[in-house]
Amino acid sequence: MALETILLALGPNDNDRADALVDFVSDIAGPANATVALAHVYTEDEFREAATRLEFADHQDATAIEVAKRLSVIRDIGDELDDAGIDFHVTSQIGEHGESIVDLSTVEDADLVVVGGRKRSPTGKAIFGSTAQQVMLESTTPVTFVRGD
Repeated sequence: MALETILLALGPNDNDRADALVDFVSDIAGPANATVALAHVYTEDEFREAATRLEFADHQDATAIEVAKRLSVIRDIGDELDDAGIDFHVTSQIGEHGESIVDLSTVEDADLVVVGGRKRSPTGKAIFGSTAQQVMLESTTPVTFVRGD
């Protein structure tokens, strides 16, 4: 199996683990000459809030990809991938996080999905759910979990 496309799913808390995510993806994408799809998923409410916060005149004038391109975590990781000579593009979708990440992996024809997260207690997972866990359980594409500090 050739590794051509890596989907790196990024959320609002991934600034804390951006270095670990970039290091991991660079170590794989660089030697494989793979393209990285930087993916961010918004719920409807998150999208409206982000479009307003990022100063789009009307959130209806903005696309999910345009809004995602303005997020600091996307820009920062994109800059680091660019510095490393790794091809990337931004993709985004509005919907439920886990389900949409799995969908984007299919749309992007990804060979690998990379998700970040933090260690959580079993109770924390039961109460709050886990996007990374949902992606790992539902994706037909291999998934790698990168844990932040």
